[in-house]
Amino acid sequence: VGCDRSKTLVDICGERNVEAFVCDALSVPICSGSCDACISIAVIHHFSTVERRLAAIQELARLLRPGGTALIYVWAMEQEYKNQKSKYLKDGSKDKKKEINTGLAQKTPCDQMPDSSSQDSVCSDRLLNDWKDECCGAQPVAEPRLPVHTNRTSFHSQDLLVPWHLKGGSKKKQESVDRGLFPAGSKESQKLSPVFHRYYHVFREGELEAVCTSLDCVRVQRSYYDQGNWCVVLEKL
Repeated sequence: VGCDRSKTLVDICGERNVEAFVCDALSVPICSGSCDACISIAVIHHFSTVERRLAAIQELARLLRPGGTALIYVWAMEQEYKNQKSKYLKDGSKDKKKEINTGLAQKTPCDQMPDSSSQDSVCSDRLLNDWKDECCGAQPVAEPRLPVHTNRTSFHSQDLLVPWHLKGGSKKKQESVDRGLFPAGSKESQKLSPVFHRYYHVFREGELEAVCTSLDCVRVQRSYYDQGNWCVVLEKL
């Protein structure tokens, strides 16, 4: 049985004769202790607070029978680990090399702006300072802004927005966007390929395991790194 917050994705499962339903990961309508195993892939890193991420893991544990296991995958802050780049970074290098080799990269207004990775770093420092001020009793800054990540690059902040490019229109129109005929961010570009920003909390080494071990009802059987993700296998006690 599968579940997802997105009705569209659940509908696709139905079309493929896979049993799935719409629900919230913090409140799954399945009886406690009724599952032999649970899998949570790329879900928990979308929750915006420590409390909500912990609640999502507690909900997984609730579903498991004693002795049952759960596998959790979340996006890692460390996209380069033990001197090895993740596929996420490698694909970014290939895309950049392809742009240069084919001469498709063109000067746009965005090229004249400060490097986006530098912007991420500045925003990350600002968020850290805001957090320190709040902990010291200072008033939080009004309308704090999250850094926007540059796809296929290293992360400079744990809490960020990742651009998702919705490919729309005909293939021919999409190719014209890909080839830079319209400046990035222009009305034409947004109309043909709208961009949405999705929240992520990328986990540092040991963070996911620490959250899991804070629960008395589960035991961490195994924790490991896999292609830019931190992963744990839990057992229900």
